[in-house]
Amino acid sequence: MFGLTPLGLVHTAISLVALAAGLASLLRFGEIAARHPLGRTYVWATVLTCLTGFGIFRHGGFGAPHALGILTLLVLALAALAGGGKFGRASRAIEIIAYSTTLFFHMIPGLTETFTRLPQGAPWFSGPDDPGLQKAVGVCFVLLVIGCVLQLRGLAKRAPAGLPGGVGG
Repeated sequence: MFGLTPLGLVHTAISLVALAAGLASLLRFGEIAARHPLGRTYVWATVLTCLTGFGIFRHGGFGAPHALGILTLLVLALAALAGGGKFGRASRAIEIIAYSTTLFFHMIPGLTETFTRLPQGAPWFSGPDDPGLQKAVGVCFVLLVIGCVLQLRGLAKRAPAGLPGGVGG
């Protein structure tokens, strides 16, 4: 189906679970956090997405998608450390930004793989370097920045400056 291998199908299914959980967590809680069941689902599905992605070599050997998988795992580890309070007062802000950034990372291969295959026979983008795809990823990045700002504002309203979890103090 759409030129996907069995591993590619499993990888895609897991990534869709991660995206759904991440977006649902953002809508329900205003953030992705492992302390919520949706957040835990997002984290573990994202880890599995990365791990299954390492076995996919659509464009030859190790490449940018694999590097993005490694970067995603590193940012997830940073978010987990922050969720455990390892960065003092900045921990919650780091956690919020890190988890949101991993959701943005999902969008890069998601847009690339979806719209270089669909619609079947006449995909929207010719490949990863297509200017239209680059613009779509740019829009997602702008949404990431806006989303992080809104989340940090919400965090600042919930926790007074100078208290643990606050963002200024």
